[in-house]
Amino acid sequence: MTNNIDPILINFFIFSIRWYAIFLVLSIILIIFYLKNIFEENKIDNNIFYDFLLYLTIAGILGARIGYIIFYNLKFYLQNPLEIIMVNHGGLSSHGLTIGILIGFFIFIKKYKLAWKKLADLTVLAIPILIIFVRIGNFFNSEIVGRVTNLPWGVKFLLFETPALPRHPVQLYEAILGLFLLVILYIFYKKKYTKSHPLLLTNIFLLGFFGARFFLEFFKEYQIFDRGLTMGQYLSLPIIIFSLVSLLKITMKKASD
Repeated sequence: MTNNIDPILINFFIFSIRWYAIFLVLSIILIIFYLKNIFEENKIDNNIFYDFLLYLTIAGILGARIGYIIFYNLKFYLQNPLEIIMVNHGGLSSHGLTIGILIGFFIFIKKYKLAWKKLADLTVLAIPILIIFVRIGNFFNSEIVGRVTNLPWGVKFLLFETPALPRHPVQLYEAILGLFLLVILYIFYKKKYTKSHPLLLTNIFLLGFFGARFFLEFFKEYQIFDRGLTMGQYLSLPIIIFSLVSLLKITMKKASD
């Protein structure tokens, strides 16, 4: 398979529309409809819904950008400070996104004095949608490519290198992971686990996503290994341990009830 997709869908003088932006906007629209329905099912005040999304969106974008700058290329941005605002040049971190969303989430919870465990479980139901579409956008951009492979589904990214070699389509691996998590979390939600097992869905998402992310880092070409692991793996480890311990506590507590 060959990927020769132009990242720019429409180019009109200084104005351009990129496939990545299309997928990002589409994911936000789907998240709004999906979460709104979830909130209505749980009789959460509609008046706070859009405020909630605004908090998470702003905090998530800032966290993703700041996280990338700090975790992956701090020296470069200190030497080129104007590049910090050049988000069109790329550079977002899923770990920074997670931290940003958490900060925005708890600021919102404190302001509106809501039951945070239930809201956390409801919120993670929609996050896999973002993962799916962002990774498809990465695929269209020929970025975050995988290592060279002889597997039959290897993809040649013509915009990434010449001559192009077949590589792991790790972007699609993560998109499939997002779809899997979306289905699993929804099944648990329909079984009323948000009521009987508070924070179960949140920790399943954290363990599932960052556990798989840890594994998939070994297949990414751009990653730089330090003492056997990449930066993404070092950042994933605390989340994996935290969510695993939390899941054990939740299951043990329920078993003893």
